[in-house]
Amino acid sequence: MITLSTNFGDIHIELDMEKAPVSSKNFKKYCEDGFYNGTIFHRVIKGFMIQGGGYDVLLDEKPTHGPIANEANRGLKNTVGTIAMARTDAPHSATAQFFINLADNDFLDHTGKTNQGWGYAVFGKVTAGMDVVSRIAEVDTMSRLEHDDVPVEAITIESVTVSE
Repeated sequence: MITLSTNFGDIHIELDMEKAPVSSKNFKKYCEDGFYNGTIFHRVIKGFMIQGGGYDVLLDEKPTHGPIANEANRGLKNTVGTIAMARTDAPHSATAQFFINLADNDFLDHTGKTNQGWGYAVFGKVTAGMDVVSRIAEVDTMSRLEHDDVPVEAITIESVTVSE
């Protein structure tokens, strides 16, 4: 169990170590290292997802470990309340950033082993705190620096707790 303590409240996440071991261990390691402390949800799109885990309040990107293998082909779906690895256009480029789905986003699921079809690897789900996720989803956003959909008021992950 992972608890993201934000300035909006706590979000509890259960990892799926069985179906997404690489992504789950990667996320857990960043949590245990305190990497997410002080990072923000830097991209919020109502009805789609909230994304965080890579930037501080000044939108300075934090240095990460190397990218991990994409596990989107392991059967987990991008449904409401699931957490998935964010990545670039390259399928196996995920590092620390993640997003929480606000809708059933089946267009993000794995459909084939091409750049287009790889999808985004789900590695867990929110077990408590969807009310917090929903409140975050409703904030006003703006464009800031080279980023769109940035919350006007910073939504900060203040601390992370890992418990068995």
